[in-house]
Order: sequence, then C-alpha cells, then structure tokens
Amino acid sequence: MAVTMQEKIQQKDPENVVPEENDEESPIEQVRLTVSNDDDPSLPVWTFRMWFLGLLSCALLSFLNTFFSYRAEPLVITMITVQVATLPLGRIMARVLPTRKFKIRSCEFTLNPGPFNMKEHVLISIFANAGSAFGNGPAYAVGIVDITKAFYFRNISFLAGWILVIATQVLGYGWAGIMRKYVVDPAEMWWPSSLVQVSLFRALHEKEEGKSSRGKFFLVVLACSFIWYIVPGFLFPTLSSLSLLCLAFPKSVLAQQIGSGMHGLGIFSFTFDWATIASYLSSPLVYPFFSIVNVIVGYVAIVYILIPFSYWGLNLYNAKNFPLFSADLFNAQGQVYNITAIVNDKFELDKVSYAKHGHIHLSMFFAVTYGLNFAAVVATLTQVALFNGKEIYQRFRATFKGKPDIHTRLMMKYKDIPSWWFHITLALSLALSLVLCIFMKDQVQLSWWGLLLAAFLALIFTLPISIITATTNMSPGLNVITEYIIGMIIPGYPIANVCFKTYGYMSMSQAVSFLQDFKLGHYMKVPPRSMFIVQLIGTILGGTINMGVAWWLLNSIKHICQPDLLPPNSPWTCNSDRVFFDASVIWGLVGPKRIFWGDYIALNWFFVGGAVAPILVWLLHKTFPSQSWIKLINIPVLLGATAAMPPATTLNFNSWIFFGILFNFVIFRYRKKWWQRYNYVLSAALDAGVALMGVVLFFCLSLENVNFSWWGTGGEYCDLATCPTAKGIFVDGCPLT
Repeated sequence: MAVTMQEKIQQKDPENVVPEENDEESPIEQVRLTVSNDDDPSLPVWTFRMWFLGLLSCALLSFLNTFFSYRAEPLVITMITVQVATLPLGRIMARVLPTRKFKIRSCEFTLNPGPFNMKEHVLISIFANAGSAFGNGPAYAVGIVDITKAFYFRNISFLAGWILVIATQVLGYGWAGIMRKYVVDPAEMWWPSSLVQVSLFRALHEKEEGKSSRGKFFLVVLACSFIWYIVPGFLFPTLSSLSLLCLAFPKSVLAQQIGSGMHGLGIFSFTFDWATIASYLSSPLVYPFFSIVNVIVGYVAIVYILIPFSYWGLNLYNAKNFPLFSADLFNAQGQVYNITAIVNDKFELDKVSYAKHGHIHLSMFFAVTYGLNFAAVVATLTQVALFNGKEIYQRFRATFKGKPDIHTRLMMKYKDIPSWWFHITLALSLALSLVLCIFMKDQVQLSWWGLLLAAFLALIFTLPISIITATTNMSPGLNVITEYIIGMIIPGYPIANVCFKTYGYMSMSQAVSFLQDFKLGHYMKVPPRSMFIVQLIGTILGGTINMGVAWWLLNSIKHICQPDLLPPNSPWTCNSDRVFFDASVIWGLVGPKRIFWGDYIALNWFFVGGAVAPILVWLLHKTFPSQSWIKLINIPVLLGATAAMPPATTLNFNSWIFFGILFNFVIFRYRKKWWQRYNYVLSAALDAGVALMGVVLFFCLSLENVNFSWWGTGGEYCDLATCPTAKGIFVDGCPLT
C-alpha cells in the first residue's frame, strides 16, 4: 500500500526536521515569490474578535447576496470586501477590548489577546466566503425554491428548501475530505487563485507608510459609493443604462437592437451604476489583464461577429421571429411560451397540451449560447489534456513520491483534521438528502437512486477537476452534463432535473471551493481544524440565512420575478432565476430529446467542435514551436467568454471591459504603486457602498411604496429592442413588418 505524504512526514519529528538543500523553497516559482516561508505558531486564532467579526461578516454577506440576487442587476459581495472592511474593525477591537483574563474551571481566556493578527483575518474572511457560497452569492439550491414558487406557482415547504440548501452545500465537504491529501498538501498543487488572496493579506498587514492609509481610503470611497448609489438606484434609474441610439431613434427597431445595452448589442450604451458594472461578472478590478483580454476576444467574436451574422445574415433557427437577445422561451409565432399551460396537476409535462401548443423555441442567441456551453465543457478537457496533461500527471505522481515543501512541513506543527470528521459530515448530509428524496419526494421529484447517481458523478469528477483547478486555474462545471444526463433518463420532471443538477454539480463545486480555501489556509499557516470548523459553521449559517431571506422576499414582494406584472422600473425581475427556470423547462419539463434531438439537433455538433478546436491549436503550436503566442490561445476561455449571457447583457460586458482595461492595464502600467496600494481596496469599497445603500433604499423607500415618476425613471427607453423583425410576426407594442 502506498504511503501518503502526510504519513511520511509524520514518521519524522516535525519540530526538528533538518532541511535538505533547497528544502526551504517551494518548487513553484509563483509560490516562492508570493508566500512567506515564516510562521509563528503562537499567534492566537480562536479569538473573540475572530468569532464576532466572522459570524457578523458571514451573516451580512449571506443576507446581502441573497437580497441582491433577485434584482435586475444583482451584486455579489465577495471575500475581498470582507478582507478590507474587517481589518480596521479588528484593529479597533484590539485597541478597545479589555485585556482582562477570565477563567472558567480550568479554561482561561481573554477577549483581547493582543494585536489583531493575519491568521485571525484569514479565518474571518474564510468564514464570510463560506457564507457567500465561496463567492457565488446565495446558495445555488435557493434557485430551486425560487422557480417552484415564483415561476411554476407551486408549493414547496421551508423545511424541504432548507434541506436542499444545506445538504447540497455541505455534501461537497465529504468529497473534499477524501481528496484533500492529494490536492492541498503537495507543493505541486499550487492553486494559482489563492496566491491573489495571499498577496492581498500580506499587503493589508504591511506597516502603513505616509498619510493616506488604506483604511481611510476605504471609508472615503465607501461613503462616496453609498451616497452616489441613491442617484441610479432611486432618483435617476435611467443612468443605470443610458442608450444614445435608442434616444436618437425612438421608432427604429434596428437602431434599438443595435443600441440597447439590456436587449441589444449595446453600441453607444453607457452606465453610471457600479452595480451594473460589477453584476454577473463581479468587480473588473480584481481580474488580471490577460484574463480580460481573453474575454474581450471571445466576447467580440461571439457578440459582434457571430450573432449579427447568424441573426441578420443566416436567420438561423428563424432568428427574426424572436428578439435578438432574450432568455425567454417562445412559440413558433414569436409569442412568449405559456409554460404553466403544459404542466399538469402532478407537476409533470402534459404531453397532450404540449402537442397542442407546439414546440418550444429559443432565441437564436440563447440557442447559440447553449451550443457554446457544450463546446466549452468538452474543450476544457481537451485543452487541459493536451497543454497541461503531462504537467498534471507529473505533479500528481509527485504527490506520492515527492518531498514535502516548506509550507507542508510548517503545517505539520498543527493538529491535522481527523478523517472521521469528513466521513461524519458526508454521512449526515447524504442521510438528510435521502430523507428529503424519500419522504418529501412529492416536493422535489428526485428519487433516491437519482440522488445517489448525482453523488456518484460528483465523487468521480471532484479529483480530476480539483487537479485541473489547482494547476491551471480552470474549473470545468458539471451543470450542462448533469442536466443532459438526467433529462435523457427521466424527462418531464423539471424540479427533479434541477435537484439532480444541484446535487451533482454543486457538491463537486463546493468541494473544489473548500479545497481552494484550504490551500489558502495552508499558505497562511492557519490551523487545519480551525479552517474546517469555520467553513462548516459558515456554510450552515449562510445557507440558513439564504433560505430565510429568499422565503421572506418571495412572500412579501407582490409579483416578484414577474416583470409583466411588476410596477415600471421595479428591480425585482429575478433575471438569474429566469435563466434557471428556462433550464428546468428545457432539460427537465420538456427534455433534451424533444429539443436538442429535435429542432436544435445541430447544436450537438458543438460537442465535436469543442473537442477538435484545441487539437488544431495544439497541432499549430507543435508545427510552429517558436511562435509562443500560439500557446496563449485558450479555446475554453474564448468559447466561454459569454457564459454569463444570459442573464448578463452587453451593457454589463462593455462596462466591465472598459473598467478592467482602465485599472488593470492603464493604471497598472503607468501608476503601479497606486494600483498595488489601492486597487483591491477601491473595489471592496465600491461594492460595500452600493450594497449598503441598496438595503437602505429597500427598507426606507421600497417597503413604504415611496416612488415618483419623471423622464429619468423611465428605464432604458429601448422598448423596441425586444421586437421580432420577421414579416408577419406580431407582438404587442411592436410595429408590424
């Protein structure tokens, strides 16, 4: 039986290891340049400050991210905001809390053990990150509750929804425990994205020089962001999406299709709203410039070349019968499909009614987006196998026979996590899920065998995807594959489909995120048991708050998620849930056999194209090895550049690209010292200011039905952008062509 690295190290005395030559350096250059080789095990981490700020941050992020997820321009508050915001709070607590020691039986503790240290800061940030679904906003399973109640108008109990949220979030921890020794301890598994967090932590804890501290800068920007957001958020909403072409040509469908930032190509469309800039794609200030360039190339090729040619040139899939950009589902006459009419009393597909209403049709853009998703999933595997396969294999082999690096040896000073902690977590979450699928099957539709199949898929894919992410920073998703599999097996059950997808895709994704944060703790020398407890508690607390906020909003806001029934310019349009709902119809209710093996069968060729495209690039690279730029062509990134569309729009992308270039190329290149000191702080402050004012506006104005109407509250003024352009197709509010 092979001896693991951990066992090899434990055979030595971790306190008296004699370093061999080069043992004091990581074999990965990026790690050597970023991560400190020093550690102080005496620093306290299990402090009152950590618990207070960690629980508070987790609760706030869980509330705010769920609250904003229902809005037309959702804003995800990430761990970076907590990193920056809690630093001055921690230091203030270190100054004002009493240093007196308390004793309870044999236990002695103090509320203030000394200066606020970096390890406390890391745990607080991990606490918040676990509560915000590791940067994804609210828990993925909340979407199941949303579409059941707000789109299908069916009932689901709070208990069933809570079990879905908690079980799908926690199940991945079991997979992570099984894989941790292979993808956290080895130096070769270096998790590039964790180095960004390490850099920020070290920068924030460096001694401040000069008069302008990061803390003061953060507070000033937060105040400005907070005050400004009342303008686009309430007084002048048109500033969120200002289209010059729509204003110049109020009766031209073509001009509005080209100019609308929400439903068109977004030419000469602008925004003065940070929520619009950062929604869906997160803050552009935290992305490296090379990532932005890859997105630009793919985005321009798809949105400004492929889409116009397919719509106006080829009229692909009768594109002109439908809007240019739309996530809605249509009938053949261009009308929005009445989904509730094809759902029977048992919450299944009514085949007779479906035959009567006709096939479901997608807008050309939505159809092409699915095709690109097919291609991107396969292309990721091919790209990694060709360009990184040998490297990954060598690094994986090194986990069994390689020497531990300095960071792994330093971590051996701390008690490791017992394996049974992970096993118990896995067993309890599986048991809870089986209770859901057996005793509440009428609400979730998923059978016990479907749950076990989803769990098996997650288990199988967690290790390879963790290795890919740890070595290439690319993380393939299982959402499309899981939808396809269960849709082929049991079509006609929409909630069963999304439950299967959530258990298969999200438990794997949670495992990868858990492991990534564990690597951050590994680099920062945080005790492993503290990391596990903080992540587990943060996940349960965050998921519970996610569910509570969702339940409150769904039951308190009239016509939530129904744009046609909401007041004009209402933010509660649930754009992300609309896409989630459409996926449940396409893959679950109607099923891939009727759609992707019917009218849209040609889209399956995207699987082949995605597999072949990286091979062509690889052959080109082998043919011209001296041309280093060829290897920079990343097919999965190019294909997945518009993966967030829908619900993201061209306005989101165009503004995100503009500010990404401004800060991560222009300012980074010509004002690097300013960028190093303030870039991440600026991003965090802008996010926090918008989030706080958004909540204030809701409680002080929206709940009291305070509103007024003038030209600046009229929205984008691009109503004709959603009109079809085919002859004979008539939609209310659109000119007949």
